[in-house]
Amino acid sequence: MARSALLNVMVAAAMKAGRGLSRDFGEVQNLQVSMKGPGDFVSSADRRAEDVIRTELQRARPDYGLLMEESGTIEGRDKQHRWIVDPLDGTTNFLHGIPIFAISIALEREGQIVAGVIYNPAMDELYTAERGQGAFLNDRRLRVAGRRELSQCVIGTGIPHLGRGNHGKFLEEMRLVMREVSGIRRMGAAALDLAYIAAGRLDGFWEQNLSAWDIAAGILMVREAGGYVSDLTGGATMLESGQICAGNETVHRTLIDLLAKAG
Repeated sequence: MARSALLNVMVAAAMKAGRGLSRDFGEVQNLQVSMKGPGDFVSSADRRAEDVIRTELQRARPDYGLLMEESGTIEGRDKQHRWIVDPLDGTTNFLHGIPIFAISIALEREGQIVAGVIYNPAMDELYTAERGQGAFLNDRRLRVAGRRELSQCVIGTGIPHLGRGNHGKFLEEMRLVMREVSGIRRMGAAALDLAYIAAGRLDGFWEQNLSAWDIAAGILMVREAGGYVSDLTGGATMLESGQICAGNETVHRTLIDLLAKAG
């Protein structure tokens, strides 16, 4: 597949940061699993990956702004462009030695996501997308799954944990969905959930209380693979509201209707 110069910059940044995360992942697996040791180590790994990505992106486009998980908002002189970066999505998985985590980089132009990269270094899976050019996994063109009956579908979600989210509402959402579907999966990395939708591995996905860096690249990935993405009301406030629902046209609409019944 032919990549634009900007997408090549994003891929190079993700791959370079991914090499560091792979080394750190090997180390964290050997640490005693306690809150202090591995937790501090993972925070350092996260920051190192973000520093690598920021350096690479700013070298290529020094005027672009950035929105990054660790560093927050960095204003750029070019107000039309912004990088949106999560250097380590799936931190808890990383901490526990589970190889489901990713780097996510999106490019926003005039409020629209125009390019995205999601890279899982543990599995060496590189997902890329550009607006109007399709979505790819390691250069293989992606297409969302075609299943239309929820009874045949595997649906991904994110489960609110200690101190986050409305647990009661989520349990009601889960009750509504689980009785209709073939299976529910909780991967622990929203960027990869959306990449898996694009790849047809998951048929649908919903979650709340996300940040823009968790989902920006994945939104484009799903759309470029022929899928639909919205907030939980069917609107387009995903980056602002932190709500997301994705799937093919039928699954997406069915999930929206189901979730609307939750109190």
